[in-house]
Amino acid sequence: MANAKIIQEKQEAVAVIASKLVESSTTVVADYRGLNVAQVTELRKQLRDAGIEFQVLKNSLVRRATEGTDFAGLNEILTGPTAIAFGKEDAVAPAKILNDFAKKNEALKLKGGIVEGKVVDMEQIKALAELPSRDGLLSMLLSVLQAPMRNFALAVKAVGEKQEAQA
Repeated sequence: MANAKIIQEKQEAVAVIASKLVESSTTVVADYRGLNVAQVTELRKQLRDAGIEFQVLKNSLVRRATEGTDFAGLNEILTGPTAIAFGKEDAVAPAKILNDFAKKNEALKLKGGIVEGKVVDMEQIKALAELPSRDGLLSMLLSVLQAPMRNFALAVKAVGEKQEAQA
């Protein structure tokens, strides 16, 4: 009887993990071995502030959640202690926060993850981390869109000042 209850709990956990993998725009898998409690707490705080869920999960449960899906390639990196960051909103944020933290704390090692439904390796996660954030990209786009209007306004102002000087 207790055995059936444990199996049901594990099945529910696998279903929750599978739904998180599908719902996340970016999922980053990391090895946290060697981090002390204060460091893990600081990392969790940074991730929580960005709206990213960070969990330590059993590799066997994650493997079951990826069985028969496009995420089965993730199983190759599921070795040793594994922590997973699930980011739903900003696709760059989980990779950026974990990569920046790994630069300061060598004990944290990025393994790989899932970006927009595609399994990627550690190098691709690091490349994603180097991209500007969503807000940064939007501000760049806005400045590019504003440049022609700004130049036009400056030209009109210059013509007006020239006509005033002539009058």
